[in-house]
Amino acid sequence: MINTIKGLNIVSMIGDNKGTFQAITKTPAGFMTAYEIGSELPSLNRWKKGALQTIQFRPEGSKAWLTVFARKGTKVILMDLKIAEALEVGTVNQLFYNTNLYDQGQYQSMRAKTWADKVFVINENNLEKSC
Repeated sequence: MINTIKGLNIVSMIGDNKGTFQAITKTPAGFMTAYEIGSELPSLNRWKKGALQTIQFRPEGSKAWLTVFARKGTKVILMDLKIAEALEVGTVNQLFYNTNLYDQGQYQSMRAKTWADKVFVINENNLEKSC
């Protein structure tokens, strides 16, 4: 995994742990609301543009919530490795185009050519085409 986006910290808190995820979103009225979203790794494209603010993870057997995705204004400042590995160019282009995640240099370093390509994982299918 390669990260060339300035200000984005990649952490590894989820790993192979099982647990529960919680999302904190901004409602159309402008206030924040938190709700549990289950035990599966959440896809960032399940919310409307600008709604998702934070994702937290509580490992089984723990009472503490760990922040695994955090947004501050137009900057995503923290993302867990598992979320980063699953993030696709199309999700960024549709929902995070006004944030620091929208970075053509990052896309190029990962050989991303389509919206289905990954943002933080080298896209091997494009490796053969570029050689």
